[in-house]
Amino acid sequence: MAEYEYRSVHVPAGMDKGKTRELLAIHAEYGGWELAQHVLWSDGRRRVTVRRRKAPQLPPLAT
Repeated sequence: MAEYEYRSVHVPAGMDKGKTRELLAIHAEYGGWELAQHVLWSDGRRRVTVRRRKAPQLPPLAT
């Protein structure tokens, strides 16, 4: 089963949907993140949780 690492991205209330989408697209394209959860509060703030697969841990090289 795949293991994931998670990160929360807090978006302020004044940021519109287009800018939020652009921010998440940058995280997805350059960091390999995908959307895991999106919470919208009544005052307009958003908390977006993104996830990505953990990289496999390689054993250290023998010297």
